[in-house]
Amino acid sequence: MPEYYIGLMSGTSIDAVDVVLAQIDEQEIKVIAAHTHSIPISIKQAIFDLCQPGENEIDRMGQLDHQLGNLFAEATNRLLEQSGFNAEQIKAIGSHGQTIRHRPDTDYPFTLQIANPALICQLSNITTVADFRRADMAAGGQGAPLVPAFHDALFSHATKDRVILNIGGMANISVLPADENIEVSGFDTGPGNVLLNAWISEHKQQPYDENGAWSSSFTYDQNLLKHLLSHPYFKKQPPKSTGRETFDLTWIKEVLSELRETIKPGIVQSTLCELTTRSIVDAIKNHAPKTTEILVCGGGAHNRDLISRIENQSQIAVKLTDEFGINADYVEATAFAWFAKQTLHMEPANLPSVTGAKHPVILGAIYPR
Repeated sequence: MPEYYIGLMSGTSIDAVDVVLAQIDEQEIKVIAAHTHSIPISIKQAIFDLCQPGENEIDRMGQLDHQLGNLFAEATNRLLEQSGFNAEQIKAIGSHGQTIRHRPDTDYPFTLQIANPALICQLSNITTVADFRRADMAAGGQGAPLVPAFHDALFSHATKDRVILNIGGMANISVLPADENIEVSGFDTGPGNVLLNAWISEHKQQPYDENGAWSSSFTYDQNLLKHLLSHPYFKKQPPKSTGRETFDLTWIKEVLSELRETIKPGIVQSTLCELTTRSIVDAIKNHAPKTTEILVCGGGAHNRDLISRIENQSQIAVKLTDEFGINADYVEATAFAWFAKQTLHMEPANLPSVTGAKHPVILGAIYPR
């Protein structure tokens, strides 16, 4: 008997809240409806501000947690209106929340995603599952990336070695071997759109580089690229995960100041695109050398310059997940609908081979309606 779940996702790009209504049974995961819900500028700025240490963080976090709870519930109710479904038909919401801090490698590892799930539950009248990362981290894992388990359930192939490439604010890969005796693996390769978006916003007041039009108009700077790639994260072995705490506009400016030379903004943009490309392609070559197909999703899937560079440098066919049943913009939101299903059915949903956890665990906290 199929069940209906809603997935809510706002990633490190902080561009919108993606909402998906999915029909899930033992044989199939089918997207019934999807909606992209805008985030007000004031809330976006509050998120950006909280991603780095600052004054009065606890009060600001508490207020933003409430605001995001309202926003996520609003996005859910809008989707229900558009789809013709009602709350009673939905088994549960799976809410990723908004990551404001991810510190998996400290003496006392922690991760923090906000968007008050109790409020989402009350305002939507739907059982809500949230806080998915911490159970994995408590079991010794990185708490991320979690989506490779969903990618494995949906996109694995009996004869083809595939990589699922998600390019959001950060980029991550899921390595899906055709051989069932080889474990699924995956990790964050580094920045996806986060630096590209930050740089074009700073210099052109645009939220993103549409189709890579700006980056494709310039040639990258080899010396700057060399310095960017010298960051220790790129040499670190998996399991690993990262976020805005590591890669942001401040870091770009620090590297540029160390070079003590003037580089045109357009050349910097092209170099940042090359950084994302190289870090992704190097990760695939080093950790998934048998890959025959790359299935790409996330906002970066629409950056023609970036995708062209990845395809040319990897010499592997790059295809949108649209060809395999799920719109590239909604794969992660669909994943959190699936995670909610796993939680309610008391089934583990992390992959220790990906996160480094000691064992599989049931993810998420349940807020019943």
